[in-house]
Amino acid sequence: MSQLPTPDARAPAFTLTDADGHQQPFDDVTGHPATLLFFVKHDCATCDLTAPVVERVFQGLSPAGLRVLAVSQSGPDDTLAFVRRHGLSLPIVLDRELEVSAAYGFDAVPAFVLTDAQRTVLGSFEEWSKTDCANLVALAADRCKTHSPVFGSDDQPLPEQRPGCASRVHDPDIARQLAVRRGAARLGARRLRISATREDEFEFLDGRGLTDGLPVVPPTEGRVVRMLEATTRAASEVIAHVPPNLAPATVEKIAINAVMAGCKPEYLPVVLAAVEAACTDTFNLHGVLATTYFVGPVIVVNGPIRHEIGINSGRNAFGQGTRANATIGRALQLVIRNLGGGRPGEVDMATLGQPGKYTCCLGENEEASHWEPLHVERGFKATQSTVTIFAGEAPRAVRDERSRRARSLAVSLGMALDAVAHTKLHRLGEVLLVVSPEHHRTLVDDGYTKDDLRARIQEVTARSLRELLPDDVCENGIPIGVLPADWIGRDGAPTEASLLRSVPKFAAPEDILIMVAGGTAGKHSAIVGGWAAGGSNSRAVTKEISQ
Repeated sequence: MSQLPTPDARAPAFTLTDADGHQQPFDDVTGHPATLLFFVKHDCATCDLTAPVVERVFQGLSPAGLRVLAVSQSGPDDTLAFVRRHGLSLPIVLDRELEVSAAYGFDAVPAFVLTDAQRTVLGSFEEWSKTDCANLVALAADRCKTHSPVFGSDDQPLPEQRPGCASRVHDPDIARQLAVRRGAARLGARRLRISATREDEFEFLDGRGLTDGLPVVPPTEGRVVRMLEATTRAASEVIAHVPPNLAPATVEKIAINAVMAGCKPEYLPVVLAAVEAACTDTFNLHGVLATTYFVGPVIVVNGPIRHEIGINSGRNAFGQGTRANATIGRALQLVIRNLGGGRPGEVDMATLGQPGKYTCCLGENEEASHWEPLHVERGFKATQSTVTIFAGEAPRAVRDERSRRARSLAVSLGMALDAVAHTKLHRLGEVLLVVSPEHHRTLVDDGYTKDDLRARIQEVTARSLRELLPDDVCENGIPIGVLPADWIGRDGAPTEASLLRSVPKFAAPEDILIMVAGGTAGKHSAIVGGWAAGGSNSRAVTKEISQ
């Protein structure tokens, strides 16, 4: 939120120098009935729009006593070019260290502050508003006991409103320098000013395109600072560059989105690890977004942190009702949207999408499993806490309440898995099989390991190539163009021998990721299909969670 001085506040005093090195103090202003401060930077189109307006105000009201002082956030050469471009005669000073801009606390330039002879603020606004400007100029003219000058014309009509540009004090590097000089922690993110009397904060954030369609928690500075207290990592540390825009995701920016998602501070380390994993080349977030398929990031949490922060891995693990699950997945999606630019209909081109693209996060029910947890299979210790990011569809049910032996249940699971993407599409990439505790008990009671289950699934789902090729009955199937070269004859068609080849559903057994989750009652497991394109388009990524 912006802290631009409000009426009746005392405007901070300062002394700055102009391009010639002459000091221009704003302290003792008793010789002027009013002073107008005009904050600008050279590369702002809205500053270009307003500079001639302020020059006309200076020409019209300075003879009556109004003091006008422009404060530039740009360097000497750029400021001089700005002055020449607009033919300015009003005095302009350089805020070289940006301390004055920081003290005045505005979010965007141009910014305007009008004070009386005692530096008491009479009015202020930022960006461009024709109405606010007219009111401020009229107030200045009244203080100078003269008429308000005309600052617009039919030849050069001024827009009613126009957004400005971010104040340079919110550039991350500059914000850190200011913090060091002040000896205080200060957020580097841009502030957004909301007028409580004119706009609801939820509607404001939604209007700026910063939500996922549901209301978000306003990320006030206090909330973001409390969020950052949950990690030892520096607020300015870049965790990843978020596709598709490859925008740098600092710890602070991620924390802001975690606040908006409704996370508790203790969830932040999980969100940081999830962002890091999702932005790897292996996961290929840009491809996951750009595909027309259903997939989105599925977050699986393993290790002790599940209990520390209350991740649900039991009843209704994919469902509603658990804050950690709901908000951690949502925070990742907001980071992708707000930092990476992955918005539906723009970069996210999913034909239908699925509810899991709001949020999808669950834990593995390690305590209900006799198998190695997912993260241990992937090279981590059981005592480590991790997130695994998988590009998944919505979960689909596998109901088998009759199988009493592992072999029968494995066949059931395989038959259900055969429908992932389409029964005639084989040689797929990864899939996530979520085995319920009751199904797990049936399997382990017969000595089935995860590898035994994978092997049985591959056996059950295998089909001859002849059955999988497009035909008159169903034109869908494995395209000939993706088959290995030695399967194709000189005529460009599959050889007779290759037509008899047995083709498993998944390219390799290890592409079947297996975890245990869900309540202990109910013989229902779940399949989360992967990206139907398969291959190396997107692979699951596991990262350790650190404080």
